[in-house]
Amino acid sequence: MSEYIKQFIIALKASLEEENFVKISLGNYKGAEEALKQLLIRKVTIKREDKLAVTYRYKTRDVVKNYAISEAIDLIEDYLGTGFKIATLFTTENDLILEELKNGKVVLRKGKATSVAAPSPNHDKEKIRLIKPDSKSYLTELKITDAEGKVFKNAQDKFRQINHYIEILSALMKELPEGTIKKVADMGSGKGYLTFALYDYLHSVLKLESEVIGVEYRQDMVDLCKQVAVKSAFNKLNFVQGTIEDFKATDVNLLIALHACDTATDDAIYKGIMANAELIVVAPCCHKQIRREIEQNKVKNDVSFLTKYGIFLERQAEMVTDGIRALILEYFGYKTKVFEFISDAHTPKNVLVVGVKKSPKSLVGSPKTEGQKAILEKIKTSKEYFGIGYHHLERLLEL
Repeated sequence: MSEYIKQFIIALKASLEEENFVKISLGNYKGAEEALKQLLIRKVTIKREDKLAVTYRYKTRDVVKNYAISEAIDLIEDYLGTGFKIATLFTTENDLILEELKNGKVVLRKGKATSVAAPSPNHDKEKIRLIKPDSKSYLTELKITDAEGKVFKNAQDKFRQINHYIEILSALMKELPEGTIKKVADMGSGKGYLTFALYDYLHSVLKLESEVIGVEYRQDMVDLCKQVAVKSAFNKLNFVQGTIEDFKATDVNLLIALHACDTATDDAIYKGIMANAELIVVAPCCHKQIRREIEQNKVKNDVSFLTKYGIFLERQAEMVTDGIRALILEYFGYKTKVFEFISDAHTPKNVLVVGVKKSPKSLVGSPKTEGQKAILEKIKTSKEYFGIGYHHLERLLEL
């Protein structure tokens, strides 16, 4: 057997050197490792270095490990001598099968090539991104890419986050009539990562002439973003200093507020509703107002056994706060969505509250329909159940 194994390994090394290697399969395991059934080996390129990815197929799970090529070859040779009774080397030239038969006889035979082309060695399939790093001066100015358009290693998470947000917004905008998004307000725009990317997507991909405004309280961030916008020749992108509460959101079609703290999210939703914005997207955080209400009133209800624990009370406050926000959006004629997403590797799961306007007519100040009355009753009973005196957004809208 050892002589045949050596021949098999020589053929493996030759296929790798000649770049006609496709994959290896090891089966019919009779060794000591419990529940192991099969090994599947393929070539991958990780950080520009060729490796062999080994999938350990057990009875109920798969485990994948990446090895340096020399290390993987030693591993394969060892496994062939200690348990696997059949191995197939697939190349673009031929298939080479090593097998130990039931009678103990060992055979090494060639067969017609199953695959005529080697698979891509990319470790992961190339993800199609809506925002590409090349030729984007704003990404360079914001320290996401270098001058050649290569994403910095320490900015990979931020770049993925930017694209993830744009993917979400792109899908939401498709629910609106074409050409709806003429004016966008990004409330609490910070350093402007998303604001710039959204402007880029609207103008470069969708070919719209949308006006985009970033609202930020910190003057140094506003000054920085204005400079980058000028350098990028983004003529319809502007940044203004101020609070969400003070911003005049007239004619805004898309209003965004990501991680606006506590009632600042309510301020943003209020601005969107009053502007009759077609799309409102908020990622709330720091749900302090409702938590204080629940803590102060200490109403006994069916979930009191949970909310006596601080962490569960916090989560309860988050759900109640955002649940009432969604109801209020529905009251004013929005189709609401609340879903969870992960923004980047260093941020825990977030919740997006989304309102998509169902009709162009504003319901602010209009006579209450039966549906609206039912929503108000639901808000009222929910507040009573949890011991909530008021919700900030409810107060802003004078419901």
